[in-house]
Amino acid sequence: MPTEYSLPDTLERMYENQLALEAALMEVALWVERRQGYPYVGENIRGALHTIGENAGHISRAWPS
Repeated sequence: MPTEYSLPDTLERMYENQLALEAALMEVALWVERRQGYPYVGENIRGALHTIGENAGHISRAWPS
């Protein structure tokens, strides 16, 4: 049975999801830092975002242009 989506399409959607999650997490980090006064939480979130960004870069290079 053939798949409905090709590997490049799937990888592109994964990449877009990572970008969306990155943006949402950054909003949470900023809110926590400004409203709640917990800068270490923002630092932890930024560490996770760094990993997401690195992985997203690998995914974006995995599919053909």
